[in-house]
Amino acid sequence: MAGNKKLQKMIALYRAMTGETELDPKKIADFAVKNGVDAPQPKDPMELLAKQISVAAREDLRVDEKTGRPFRAYHSLPIQHSDGQTSFVFIDIDDATRPQMHRSLTKRREQMVGDAVHLTYDADRWNSQNSDEEPIQMELDFSLDVEWRKATDGEDEAA
Repeated sequence: MAGNKKLQKMIALYRAMTGETELDPKKIADFAVKNGVDAPQPKDPMELLAKQISVAAREDLRVDEKTGRPFRAYHSLPIQHSDGQTSFVFIDIDDATRPQMHRSLTKRREQMVGDAVHLTYDADRWNSQNSDEEPIQMELDFSLDVEWRKATDGEDEAA
């Protein structure tokens, strides 16, 4: 299987060779294989099934009987192994202890912060490269957005 650095070089080569600016991963995959990148071998069926179960768990929504609002049923919880490896298990929100739920929610918040940091890096880069245009400003205080979505019961979530 090709590593990320090799695939990033293949993306750059594809762009240089085709001149395309909207990059279709399927077209790049075809290009990469034609240019010597080995396609990954199919995964173990049990590994694929475990991945599908993880996706299903993340997407399982229930409805709060008091508020009528949806909530995620299962939450990912990082587990540190003695060999230094980290894996993830799922906990049912209705069975989770406070420490488990706190760790899971903190992990999700940290992912959001990481996304926000990179969002600002990307906006800063675009703004610096396009100084003749109005800068794109990204608001990072999501408090009003969250309250608005909650007040509209998710009507705007498809937008």
